[in-house]
Amino acid sequence: MRAKFFWRLGLAYLVLLAGVLLTVDLYSARVVRSHAIRSANDQLTSLMNLAVANPPDLSHAKEMQEWTAWMAKSGARVTIFDASGGVQADSSSGADASEKPANGPEVQDALAKGFGQLVDREREVVSRAQRLQPASGSPAVIRLELPLSQIDLSLKELRERLLVAALISLLAGIGFSLIFAGSFRARAERLKDFSARIAHGDFRPEPAVGRRDELSDLADSLNQTAAHLEREIRLLSSERNRASAILRSMVEGVAVVDAQERLVFCNRAFSEILNLQSATSEGSPLIEVVRSSDLLGLIRRALRGEEGLQSDIAMGIVQTQNFSVTAAPVKALESDRSGPEDKPSGAVVVLHDVTELRRLERVRQDFVANVSHEFKTPLTAIQGFAETLLAGALDDPKNNRRFLEIIREHAARLARVTDDLLKLARIEAGKLELEFFPVGLHDLIESCTETTLLKASRKKISFEVEAPEGIPPIRGDASLLHDVLQNLLDNAIQYTPAGGRIKLEASVGTNDATVTIADSGIGIPLADQERIFERFYRVDAARSREAGGTGLGLSIAKHIVEAHGGRLWVESAVGRGSKFSFSIPLAS
Repeated sequence: MRAKFFWRLGLAYLVLLAGVLLTVDLYSARVVRSHAIRSANDQLTSLMNLAVANPPDLSHAKEMQEWTAWMAKSGARVTIFDASGGVQADSSSGADASEKPANGPEVQDALAKGFGQLVDREREVVSRAQRLQPASGSPAVIRLELPLSQIDLSLKELRERLLVAALISLLAGIGFSLIFAGSFRARAERLKDFSARIAHGDFRPEPAVGRRDELSDLADSLNQTAAHLEREIRLLSSERNRASAILRSMVEGVAVVDAQERLVFCNRAFSEILNLQSATSEGSPLIEVVRSSDLLGLIRRALRGEEGLQSDIAMGIVQTQNFSVTAAPVKALESDRSGPEDKPSGAVVVLHDVTELRRLERVRQDFVANVSHEFKTPLTAIQGFAETLLAGALDDPKNNRRFLEIIREHAARLARVTDDLLKLARIEAGKLELEFFPVGLHDLIESCTETTLLKASRKKISFEVEAPEGIPPIRGDASLLHDVLQNLLDNAIQYTPAGGRIKLEASVGTNDATVTIADSGIGIPLADQERIFERFYRVDAARSREAGGTGLGLSIAKHIVEAHGGRLWVESAVGRGSKFSFSIPLAS
């Protein structure tokens, strides 16, 4: 049978308590006196109940005096006060008769509240007062006093017995305490060390040592607690890491704001969108980190409890970004209230970058409009001149041939647009067949400069080629790269006024070769430089159509260069000309 450790421990504490009682006489006297005062209060309570049950006739002084004498047989002093605090009757006799009854605070409490009590340590009495309210007349107060001196003898006898018992228990308990104190201390120290290890994250179990008792049960409970904590911490760490990984990998910006409009949490995407430092921005006021009034207003609406908030906002001045914002309030889990007056404890905000989506929508709309316009103009011309011929101009030898040539020209334009669209569709669908071979950069430049020199001479534009010798061959499809270079040269001539200049430069890097075509033309505004590679986009649409351009050349050129693993870019300033460059990897 297991030893009841806590019983033994309680007995030891009892023995020690007896020793303390023997050595600390003042403390024991205070405890015993407190018990005596409680006993006196209990006795006064019983007497007061008897007095209230059998009250005197407050209108007859003699009867009140006889009643107080009858109640005084219990050993208590009985006094009756009127409503003003004056003494109506008093049971004191002998030595107590010379002491005039005092109108103490217990009497005042009884008159005000109906009940009062007092322990007067100076007079060594315990008193209790009760208000009596007769059917007619003014109320009165009955006060009962019990002197503590009457129980001094019993208190003295009790203290003597207590001291004797404490001495006997001390002698018996000293030996017993010395036996198990050593083993108790060692086991308690092991359990303390074990709990400290758990607090520091070391969840290794504590082996069972010694006999089975309450300390063994405590060790088993700590082992179970450590195992449970280890499982829960691992689970929480896994969930935290998973949630953290999900939030870090999200392209959407996620942030949590508390009810005081302070940023509690934000992921990396949110920090990048608002150019924040995640480590220092968390805990900052929302107005310091959010510069968009639209976003700030949406978050504040969510903090007021509005549900289903979603809006599109634009941020940025030079390069505008569009975001789809969703904001939702977060209710506090500990809130016991429910109803529309409840305010949320915070809000969750999600920013989704829809800049590319909006750009693609704009490109699609422009593409539809441009295709319609590109086809409508020649089709209208063809239809108009055909109707003119059918209306009788076919027999007009002066105009019929000219009309037919116009029809053929517009039909050829439609064919060029259609061919470019089909080529662009094949490229974007990944169906463009490329034949990669080493291509000499000098040969590629020479094949395009002959046509360019002829066009440049017609507009009196100076054309210069600077390509150093010894440039290694590039890897690509010669025919498609020829189309790219020729398209860039044609655009340079087209947008360079008469008397201008064009310069073609070739250079070689570590892994690729770069071709640059610089002109002194009209230049391209900064806002249009990102869009000139879109389909049908023209900076000067009227001038492009006059030259027979389809608006697809740069888009096709960019796709071809990127299909070769290269890059096509532009540097331009309005009125100072443009510089188009593309790079192609070298042949291995």
